[in-house]
Amino acid sequence: MPLPLQGHITRFLQRRSIARWRKATKAVGATDLATLDQTNEAAKKLLRHIQAFRFAADSRLALPRISSDIFPQPSGTDWAWRPKPWQAIADTPAHAPALSKMEITNELVIFHDCPRGEIILRQVRNTQDTDLAPFGIVLETFQFTGSYLSLVIEVPKESCDGLRKRHLIRLAALITREKPTAIYARLNVKNGPNTEQVLLTLPDDAPETMVEFDLAYSGLNERRAERMWIDLMIERPAMNKLTIRDLTLSRYPRAEI
Repeated sequence: MPLPLQGHITRFLQRRSIARWRKATKAVGATDLATLDQTNEAAKKLLRHIQAFRFAADSRLALPRISSDIFPQPSGTDWAWRPKPWQAIADTPAHAPALSKMEITNELVIFHDCPRGEIILRQVRNTQDTDLAPFGIVLETFQFTGSYLSLVIEVPKESCDGLRKRHLIRLAALITREKPTAIYARLNVKNGPNTEQVLLTLPDDAPETMVEFDLAYSGLNERRAERMWIDLMIERPAMNKLTIRDLTLSRYPRAEI
């Protein structure tokens, strides 16, 4: 089917623009400095727009698709979730420096007490064939003189609907560490005036890691569960880079014996 008139005009203008810049490149040696300076500034402005377009286009075209919520779930799962920072483009995808309480969406917040601004927190596009999450989170730390560094993941309230002590909460993640370091995961469930906490260590023998929080031995008041969040606490964060390529939560009942 022939292109509409607007399509022909667009292609014509694109060809003319390419030819113009090709000609300008060949003429650099013979162009007077004042004209060359003006043309160079125009090229820089155009390049910024082209780079921004390429980033946006590559993000949309790359796999996995943006907003994908596909990931393995245990049998019997009655609630599952991938946080927004691993699923969709954030309005503020990077913080450098990342000061305490800065966030990448309202579902991922950094907390620390380091007085030096040598921490970077940023969202990156996943492009590996094995990636299931559209985005990853990179945490880079240089000189660190504080006593703690944690990423707090705010979990939707739906996670508490029908929550029972017989439930297991599975945290699965894909994490690469530039240097070996321990990462602790703490589940927090607010129920009335109390907050139940379960602390586990994420296995670090492979990038794919998983822990299961068992609520059976907690003091959870099932009728008053109202809020859930996860703390990821990084031990000895100085001079290290963590890339969390995926992070998901699943809720399912413990198998009856």
